[in-house]
Amino acid sequence: MNPLSSKDPIVVLGLGVAGRAAAKALTQRGYSVIAFEDSPTDENRSFADEHGIEFYGAPTPAERLSAFTHAGAFLPSPGVPERHDAFAEASISGVPTISEFDLARWFDDRPVIAITGTDGKTSVTMLTVAMLEASGITSAGVGNTDTPFVEALDDRSYEVFVVEASSFRLGHSARFSPMASAWLNFSPDHLDVHTSIERYESAKAKIWSSVPDGGLVVGPVDDPTVLRHIPTNQQRVLVSSKTIDPTASDVTADAILGHVVDGMLVLGQDTLIAVDDLPRSFPHDLSNALTAAALAKHAGASVAGISNALRSFELPPHRIQRVAAIDGIEYFNDSKATVPHAVVTAVEAFDSVVLIAGGRNKGIDLSPMSASVDRVQAVVAIGDAASEIEAVFGELVPTVRAGDLSDAVDKARSFATSGDVVLLSPGCTSFDAYGSYGERGDHFIDIVSQLQTTEEA
Repeated sequence: MNPLSSKDPIVVLGLGVAGRAAAKALTQRGYSVIAFEDSPTDENRSFADEHGIEFYGAPTPAERLSAFTHAGAFLPSPGVPERHDAFAEASISGVPTISEFDLARWFDDRPVIAITGTDGKTSVTMLTVAMLEASGITSAGVGNTDTPFVEALDDRSYEVFVVEASSFRLGHSARFSPMASAWLNFSPDHLDVHTSIERYESAKAKIWSSVPDGGLVVGPVDDPTVLRHIPTNQQRVLVSSKTIDPTASDVTADAILGHVVDGMLVLGQDTLIAVDDLPRSFPHDLSNALTAAALAKHAGASVAGISNALRSFELPPHRIQRVAAIDGIEYFNDSKATVPHAVVTAVEAFDSVVLIAGGRNKGIDLSPMSASVDRVQAVVAIGDAASEIEAVFGELVPTVRAGDLSDAVDKARSFATSGDVVLLSPGCTSFDAYGSYGERGDHFIDIVSQLQTTEEA
């Protein structure tokens, strides 16, 4: 049920891609919108004028409070820090906070699948879409992707929406109840946006706060934080890259299991594919594949469609992406890894690693990055967080600083020997030197490619 009243304006904070999509969706459906933008641009003003939106550039506290006095809801854009004064002002005014996800569910009743987690959301979202499409079910990957959820509603050809659910959107959602949902993993992240690790965990847990009757929940058997929140009164799938003993605990006793049995990916009673037939089979690839399979199957995908998608799916770049082999040393780009958990996942995919790590820290403890230090031969520290990287690894393995990424590759190469992997897995954001993790990863690829060309000349 849609609780919004067309008589009361909706306050939207931030007119980035998601904010504009939400504001446009509201005005198209007859709601009035008030927009706040802390860093106003001519583009913002033009958008507001075009859609009949009351616009406040760099609003004062008095202007915000005045707007909240008459507002029906407050919709902050993803990534607005929880410390922003507007949250307290909305609360004082008694205005409920909602998200783009709420709008999409109130405006449309087509089936929704949702995926959250500190790492792997994009890959599992894309893989789930591929499985549905291979089964003849038209679907769209939306949310924390290039396509906002509310924007995709305009295309009536979509039968299922697969939502990449960030903590930013989940944390602001009033009631988001996907038919099938997965929480992939949990580790500290985004403490530049959330006020505490507890708030971040609570935001993630909202994916399961209102599971509908007949809904499916999917989680990893070996993540205690996720398991602490998984509903016990719903159909559950537990996944692992290993074989799960169904009698190992009360948690596994009545769950459907997605695991590896005799070299095959098995989901419940269905054998999906041989591990050797997958394009890539690092441990997290296996658990991600099983998670996507469980979600897609619940939405109507066939076992044949799931298997075909697994056999042909190509991961997006910058996620443990092989770049080249030079003099027996392999180079991998994992620029997407911006938290320690992701670094550990990448390191554990190999036996012997020379690690390039650093960048700009998001306010989190980097020490968990050393969890698999037994596989690390040396570390090259880069960026603003270089001193923090040195503090984590300096007493464990040889650790040096580099002036930039090109220097880091040179230094990593000096440590590596045949059979080693030089791995860019930063554990930090790219924003000290690059506009995005993709830009950082592309630069790494260029550096290694030039090195390869030089060696072959």
